Amino acid sequence: MKDFYKTLGVDKKASKDEIKKAFRKLARKYHPDRNKDNKAAEERFKEISEAYEVLSDPEKRKTYDSGGMFGPTGGQGGYDFSQSFGGGGVGDFVSDLFGGGGRAQAQSRGRDIETEVSLSFDQAMHGTEIQVAVPKLEACKTCSGTGAKPGTSPKTCPTCSGRGTLSKSQGFFSISQPCPDCGGTGTVIEEPCTSCGGRGATSQVKRYRVKIPAGVRGGSRIRLKGKGEAGMRGGPSGDLYVVTRVTASSIFKRKGNDVEVELPITFIEAVKGAQVEVPTPMGGVKRIKVPPGSRHGKILRIRGGGPSKLSGKGQGDIRVKLVIDVPQSLTKDEEAALDTLAQVMNGNPRSQILSGSK
Repeated sequence: MKDFYKTLGVDKKASKDEIKKAFRKLARKYHPDRNKDNKAAEERFKEISEAYEVLSDPEKRKTYDSGGMFGPTGGQGGYDFSQSFGGGGVGDFVSDLFGGGGRAQAQSRGRDIETEVSLSFDQAMHGTEIQVAVPKLEACKTCSGTGAKPGTSPKTCPTCSGRGTLSKSQGFFSISQPCPDCGGTGTVIEEPCTSCGGRGATSQVKRYRVKIPAGVRGGSRIRLKGKGEAGMRGGPSGDLYVVTRVTASSIFKRKGNDVEVELPITFIEAVKGAQVEVPTPMGGVKRIKVPPGSRHGKILRIRGGGPSKLSGKGQGDIRVKLVIDVPQSLTKDEEAALDTLAQVMNGNPRSQILSGSK
């Protein structure tokens, strides 16, 4: 005789809840829907289903413990294991496990919706408050969202007995589908509300003021809980997500929590070093030291001078990218000065790579 306790991995003194918990864990792991074309997993699922069907029933468990025999397709007393699927046994339990069965709720949560707002770079840096207009479904005021004419209420669907689904047995498994008469809600409305036609919601345009936090980036999603579309027949509303679109700055580029600015410096400043001013994204300027011998493209940092972090903990940095400004034209005096400088320095920075290529 098969050891059903060993199949489920439980002790012979296990409680009904312990058996149910063990079966739930194994059913999730070996269910055919999660193991496509896996015969071994399918056989394992059949074994644990067979074990649970017997051990979850007090009378069958008692018979089994006393030495009674149960087989996969028929057992003591003419028991047909396959008939339990779709008839309140393991099939319904597994269907509930994967969201396909169980008593449907007449109420259902409303749909989440999304809208976009455009912000200037300055608004994104400092934070702001902006108004959005959102077309959506709102709970019908006439029927308070039930969909039924005032003074009446939805009735239990006679076709599915309020389950919201109909199950059809196909051999070892059962297939659950939404009830065609109630659309899966488990209830029917005999006298629909005249304002919403039984939907429980009407189309409206709602306006909300949205607080945009300082430091927000383009593509950020701000959630307004419960401001989405109304739920069906009095169900909870979904959420509203406000997506930010930030206009690019002509000076700064966003780099994660930081911003980057290209700072022009002269050849002399790059060679000798200098104290220079740098604009900040929050307004105003900061002074920074350019080290002597700085190369074109060198990155300096101003710690904590960037935008606020969305975590609320501190600020990002300003990345200062040095760009050596090369004049496009020179005066005679400038040309003479550069000629003199060239004679004094009289070096060839390419000599090392040229000698290495010979």
